[in-house]
Amino acid sequence: QVQLVESGGGLVQPGGALRLSCAASGSIFGFYGMGWYRQAPGKQRELVAIPSSGGSISYGDSVKGRFTISRDKNTVYLQMNSLKPEDTAVYYCTADTGRDIYWGQGTQVTVSS
Repeated sequence: QVQLVESGGGLVQPGGALRLSCAASGSIFGFYGMGWYRQAPGKQRELVAIPSSGGSISYGDSVKGRFTISRDKNTVYLQMNSLKPEDTAVYYCTADTGRDIYWGQGTQVTVSS
């Protein structure tokens, strides 16, 4: 079994910053890509940041220039700066082996004054 556990969510003020973490563990081997999605209440799930085939990172249009993804072995991070109320959502970590895609349970980020 594969587990993805997100952490670092919480309540922040507009203009603030937050760093999310996600650690993968269990029966996952070899290369796997890790990324982030989010889903706000009443909205569809949307891309936040994922690695692309060319070695670059694909960011959602709404977060470009503000969010940065990074990775250290089995842990992926999402640095979120200049947060806006519209960034409020549940943030999900993913791991993609090329055969299977695994999802974390999500961590809540709320941006409000």
